[in-house]
Amino acid sequence: MSQQRTFRDRHIGLTPDDYPTLFAALGVADMQTLIDAVVPTTIRMQQPLQLPDALSEDQALSELKAIAKTNQVLRSFIGQGYYGTLTPAVIQRNVLENPAWYTAYTPYQPEISQGRLEALFNYQTMIVELTGLAVANASLLDEGTACAEAMTLCQRASKSKSRRFYVATNVFTQSLAVLHTRAEPLGIELIPFDPTTPLCSKMPLACLFNMWAIPAPLLI
Repeated sequence: MSQQRTFRDRHIGLTPDDYPTLFAALGVADMQTLIDAVVPTTIRMQQPLQLPDALSEDQALSELKAIAKTNQVLRSFIGQGYYGTLTPAVIQRNVLENPAWYTAYTPYQPEISQGRLEALFNYQTMIVELTGLAVANASLLDEGTACAEAMTLCQRASKSKSRRFYVATNVFTQSLAVLHTRAEPLGIELIPFDPTTPLCSKMPLACLFNMWAIPAPLLI
């Protein structure tokens, strides 16, 4: 039976057989000589770290799960767009827990954010196809930043010279704050309106964005 590999063995590619070649290329005798040459003694610890023995990947995951079980799962009353929801098992497994989203795309760097972006892109592409609004795929960031990007996108795409931008009154507070922060240096005037009133039909086309965007409420 082969020896269990540790996380260190998996993510640091060098093996004992590689060291002579490395040292010869660098012109040093051993690892200690290399450290002495590149790491100032003033920032080096004089005593070795008191660390436990390295764990295998299975052992490390088991230990992390045991630690995670001590967390208390409490109900959030934050509101403002953060709500308890029922996630269908097929979505949870094939989107949120899809191994393709969170496994390494390079041998040395597991990157879950890359998978998160791809999952968001797939979701937003579906929204674009359902609504016919290409602007729905303008951003893969958080809601507030996505609103700000949508605002500047509308400004760049519009032929109007107007600096006014209509914002629905039911936009979440944190998203509205990001809008104000982005609008101020660009000289954009934010004008609130009630999206449930008929007056919306007389406003610029950007107003309609709120009526069709999913999920709502969003920037118009």
